[in-house]
Amino acid sequence: MSSTTTTTDAAHGAADAAHGAADAAGMPQLDFSTFGNQIFWLVVTLVVIFFVLSKIALPRIEAILQARQTRITNYLSTAEDMKQKAVEAEATYNQALADARLEANKIVAEARAEIQAEVDAAAAKADAEISAKAAESEAAIAEIRAGAVDSVKAVAKDAVKEILAAMGHKADAKTVTAAVTARMKG
Repeated sequence: MSSTTTTTDAAHGAADAAHGAADAAGMPQLDFSTFGNQIFWLVVTLVVIFFVLSKIALPRIEAILQARQTRITNYLSTAEDMKQKAVEAEATYNQALADARLEANKIVAEARAEIQAEVDAAAAKADAEISAKAAESEAAIAEIRAGAVDSVKAVAKDAVKEILAAMGHKADAKTVTAAVTARMKG
């Protein structure tokens, strides 16, 4: 037992000595005796990272960027096509609207002409009817005037005969008719 104890004590003593030496040296990264080792592993790590990035990560990123650029280009060309179609559709719409306005104006002008023709025909018909009625009225008035003149002449003749008879004179019918006719002429 005593030999195991001494061996264990010796091992503990060596470990404590190594701890004490490490504590005395400071940070292991700044120990100049390990710089060569650290630089070797740094270079190995950087080379491994470079190959991993250049062979795996960067091609994937490049493929993603190319796919993205392709999609963007496709979207832009599609948007340009749609914009062109929208401009064409707007031009077609404006042309259709202008054509519709022209057609509406044409229909309105035709309707106005038709209505004006109907109004003119009705006015001509009314004018003809008015002219016919006026001619009938003129004829009736002329008849009435002629009848009135004849009636006035007859009444005047009778009145003159009565007046002359009341005064005690007697006039013949020819003389009374000539006097009344002369007086009516003016």
